[in-house]
Amino acid sequence: MLLRRHFGLLAGLVLCSSQTLAQGGPPAVPVSVSQPIPKRVTQWDEYSGRFEAVARVEVRARVSGFIDKLHFQDGQLVKAGDPLFTIDKRPYEIAVESADADVARNKAQVDLAELQVVRGAALVTSHNIPEAENDTRKSNLAVAQAQLKSAEAALRNAKLNLEWTDVTAPIGGRMSDRKVDPGNLIQGGQTGATLLATIVSQDPIHFLFDVSEADQLRYQRLFLSGSRPQSDSPKIPVRIRLADETEWTRPGTVDFVDNSLSVRSGTIRTRALVDNKDRLLTPGVFGRIQLYGGEYDALMIPDSAVISDQARKIVFVVGDDNVVKTKPVTLGPLVDGLRVVRSGLEPTDKVVLDGLSNPMVRPGGKVTPQKGEISAKAE
Repeated sequence: MLLRRHFGLLAGLVLCSSQTLAQGGPPAVPVSVSQPIPKRVTQWDEYSGRFEAVARVEVRARVSGFIDKLHFQDGQLVKAGDPLFTIDKRPYEIAVESADADVARNKAQVDLAELQVVRGAALVTSHNIPEAENDTRKSNLAVAQAQLKSAEAALRNAKLNLEWTDVTAPIGGRMSDRKVDPGNLIQGGQTGATLLATIVSQDPIHFLFDVSEADQLRYQRLFLSGSRPQSDSPKIPVRIRLADETEWTRPGTVDFVDNSLSVRSGTIRTRALVDNKDRLLTPGVFGRIQLYGGEYDALMIPDSAVISDQARKIVFVVGDDNVVKTKPVTLGPLVDGLRVVRSGLEPTDKVVLDGLSNPMVRPGGKVTPQKGEISAKAE
């Protein structure tokens, strides 16, 4: 009985194998296929860079003296014109008084010289003094007037020095820590002046990054074709995110491109202007930037349909004979949840969407294509 059962099972297996061979091999694997979605894609090229203050000023005094008062806290936000340091005013007040006295003395000399010239003119007419004497009086008047102008200039300079004893913020921004405490003697002037503090502007802020030579040439060609503004045009938008951010939520515009490429790195220095109203962005912080690189026509497929084949990316497509073929592709970024295919696919290709893990779905294998659907999700 047992032998007869084993014989019947073996006969059934042989019969199934014979039917499979008669049908031309194993049954075709069903797979979902769909044509890629065509779309006009905006290209955003990514670079790394760092933030830098739009303006940075070293606060130094224009006159020497003892620091009398300090008017800010370390790290404080200040506005342009806010007082920062006060230098001992007394020596400069004395200098103003002395210069004022010199002006008064020279005015008296001018008045006397003018009176002598008027009198001399009458005496010359009556022939009581020679013409040469009257010329001397006119010369003395001119000298007195010149000395008065010199004294008035010295008075203005003394007043200016007195005004400079109040060191104010030249720009608005955030203060550094103070470098000199009250009571210290500092050196002022155009050379060798003591550094008192530094100020960096906060809003807006610059973002500096380097663009490769290849990208710069591509941008120039796009500009010549009319597809993109000039590289230093303020119309070119950028998007920035910090190291702890996932979304490109900080917009800006390009405001400067250097006039030459670096021969060492083969890159060109580029700068964008970004709003910083929340004061979160700090000079020196690194981030990532997306630079507008033009628009182009692309095909969109699911990222799961892409296979890595050593150093290249491939996609399985099904031909009219239902045989699987491979196509190397050049990929772009993810847009609306789908992978951009820059080249390698045709709009009429039937891309295999699923079943890629099945060993029967391989180049040269026969499949049964079933209509699938590629759907994009709006970001």
